[in-house]
Amino acid sequence: MIRSIKEIEKAPEFKRLVTSRWVMATILTLLVFITYYGFIIMVGVARDTMALRVGPVTTLGIPVAVLVIVISFILTLVYVVWANARYDRLVATINEKLEE
Repeated sequence: MIRSIKEIEKAPEFKRLVTSRWVMATILTLLVFITYYGFIIMVGVARDTMALRVGPVTTLGIPVAVLVIVISFILTLVYVVWANARYDRLVATINEKLEE
């Protein structure tokens, strides 16, 4: 049986779903901002450090930039695993309760 939107919004499962999604989105957003803006700040402030040679042609800035990309992939993986393991399960639980 389909319920009203207000009933769905008051359900503890729905509140848990919204809260968990908000918390995960906030954490991942902060981590991405820290990573990207940290890199940009390092380029602007620690220019001498980023210019250190780590190879015949490569400076420290290149591996740090690659690390920023790798961290982004890892954070995406964290989100996908979380969404598949928890978020989708909560959505399925809510859908089952709506059909009762």
